[in-house]
Amino acid sequence: MSKRLMTGLYWFLALEFTLGAVTKFWPGDTVFSSAYSTKFADWGYPPWMRFAVGALEGVAAFLLVIPDRRTRFLGATTLMFVLTGAVTTHIVNHDPAIESWAAPTHLFIMGVLALANWPADWRDLLRTPGVPTPRTRRTRHETTRPRHSTGNP
Repeated sequence: MSKRLMTGLYWFLALEFTLGAVTKFWPGDTVFSSAYSTKFADWGYPPWMRFAVGALEGVAAFLLVIPDRRTRFLGATTLMFVLTGAVTTHIVNHDPAIESWAAPTHLFIMGVLALANWPADWRDLLRTPGVPTPRTRRTRHETTRPRHSTGNP
């Protein structure tokens, strides 16, 4: 896939989840559905839970648009966590498929993106960018020794 197409996909998904985060904080009904304060209560969650879910969605959406594999991996895995809860909620509450198709679809997409941005080493998630690691390869001029013309090795 081209880099522009992938960047567009990340921005589109970030826009979707940003919109989802805003609707979690919205006090009343939205264009898309009834108020999330009512939905979360119907699902058996405390009213403040929608703010936690909305905050996680918003932060993860922001992480998706930063062009770094580590941040995109963290954003995708955070959304996988949130979406696993959403899918489980829809299954437990026997919601109709027409209302709950988006959560499993987005869970699958986030799983693919998490795998695509999987770090080579889990410690890479904790390192500051630009700090050399033992695995960092040296450039050619750093590995060659200067030669002396005296004939002694």
